[in-house]
Amino acid sequence: MNYKMMGRFNALILAIEGVFMLPALIICLVGREYSVAMAFVYSMLITLGISLVLFLLTRKAKKDFFASEGLVCVGLSWIVMSLTGCLPFFLSGQIPSFVDALFETVSGFTTTGASILSEVEHLSKGILYWRSFTNWLGGMGVLVFLLAIVPVGGKNEGFTMHLLRAESPGPSVGKLVPKMRKTASILYLTYIVLTVGDILFLLFGGMSVFDAVCTAMSTAGTGGFGVRNDSIASFSPYIQWVCTVFMLLFGVNFSLYYLILLGQVKAVFKSEELRLYLGIVIGSVAMITLNISHAFQSVGEAIRQAGFQVASILTTTGFSTVDYETWPTFSRSILFVLMLIGGCAGSTSGGLKIMRVLMLIKATGRNIGQILHPNKVRKIRIDGQVVDEKTLVNTSFYFFAYMALIFISFLILSLDTPSLLSDLSAVVACVNNIGPGLEMVGPTGNYGSYSILSKLVLIFDMLAGRLELFPMLVLFSKSAWVRRA
Repeated sequence: MNYKMMGRFNALILAIEGVFMLPALIICLVGREYSVAMAFVYSMLITLGISLVLFLLTRKAKKDFFASEGLVCVGLSWIVMSLTGCLPFFLSGQIPSFVDALFETVSGFTTTGASILSEVEHLSKGILYWRSFTNWLGGMGVLVFLLAIVPVGGKNEGFTMHLLRAESPGPSVGKLVPKMRKTASILYLTYIVLTVGDILFLLFGGMSVFDAVCTAMSTAGTGGFGVRNDSIASFSPYIQWVCTVFMLLFGVNFSLYYLILLGQVKAVFKSEELRLYLGIVIGSVAMITLNISHAFQSVGEAIRQAGFQVASILTTTGFSTVDYETWPTFSRSILFVLMLIGGCAGSTSGGLKIMRVLMLIKATGRNIGQILHPNKVRKIRIDGQVVDEKTLVNTSFYFFAYMALIFISFLILSLDTPSLLSDLSAVVACVNNIGPGLEMVGPTGNYGSYSILSKLVLIFDMLAGRLELFPMLVLFSKSAWVRRA
């Protein structure tokens, strides 16, 4: 295990995190929120101090990395980043409980958007900004950002692929271009351009600059931390449509945007994953609209509300414009199924991912075909390319681990509350990084009533879900920490 290189990466991540607290500090000073500003000063000093110590201890780190070390490094860095990232919430007294502050921070960085807060409008603007920024930074991934700006690879960039694969959402991650640093740069540039576009559209709709920036960051990271107690409900229909469109855009595989830049538009629309993604969106909106149209003044309003909630849940953003707990059971059931599916691989969305669903559907079809015709060799193809058996095995194992995590977490939470549906939806919402669930954790509820044990379980679920399970499972595996000869 290359402990020094892992420490060096954590030092760089903490340095980046400490610097990123500066805008929130400036906002506090401009708004004369001096007590909160001091909390950010102390948080920056602690974070940068730890970073400096780690950097001095790891000056002679070797850059060779194995896959297991990449997984451990990613899992550990997200925990360390969350522990220091929660300091502004805790030291400012805006969230007095450290566990609650950690829950809110992990929820932000993992882009879950699950909150222990019943009200957010009383928070200082500096805290609101930091809260939304955790969504934005966690959306693409802090290690992807690190790879984009720091030339850590040198001539041997093999270990950077292990880091990118461990942090990026989806069943597989490949290079867009030969150099990993350039791949990370392209991903973040696309991310930034889409975020800026979202801000401009929101400003055109009359949003204040502060609200537009915070809302766009939460939309980009598909995190869903709002600046108002009712999320997006009190904003205009135009704003809600803008959020709907951009949530769907951020739920698309970012490699497709790169193909568009290369002029390969036909290849984009041939993507089976994209077609299934759009098909699920259109089908879900149509069914829910038919089911709820009687509750709204016009079909257009029903389409807007259905479209927003489908986009929010499928992309695991977690914004809301209406209390869907009042909708018929059929519509709520569709939303619950969408919680499990999630967005596309290579997007900022959480969930099982459209690509894995597509693989599982095709694998099931192939297995049925082999039962009927045992001697016939069948290959699974996606976008014309044969999917290797190792990928299919890994997908099946991921699905098993995914269901096992939900099952175990659900049993632990059931010790806490008498509501089966609340506990199940809370676990599903956290593992899939959605945020709101059903009943007591629905769009008008929060996670504040859960015990410390349940919150710690849900914190693990959020981290495991954001990092595709394996980094967190490997991190707590004894064999991963055995020193290599």
